[in-house]
Amino acid sequence: MADRQLLNIGYGNLVMASRIVAIVSPQSAPMRRLREDAHQRGKLLDATQGRRTRSILVTDTDLVILSAINPETIAARLAPEDGAAEASE
Repeated sequence: MADRQLLNIGYGNLVMASRIVAIVSPQSAPMRRLREDAHQRGKLLDATQGRRTRSILVTDTDLVILSAINPETIAARLAPEDGAAEASE
């Protein structure tokens, strides 16, 4: 059941935690190109609710998701799930 965990990426938006491949900061030029490329391919999902983009999530389905939450905050939300899974084994 751990593969069906939902991750809150801010403002009521949830994604499947098991689908996330990377959580990156959007400031670098390569990440801006990644964002633009995903937009052109129709694979960009904007979950910022009109706020500034603070992190970019890349999924295993080649979807790029924009979030207004810092990458460290999203990673911290993932961490307790991993610890709980390890404790139950």
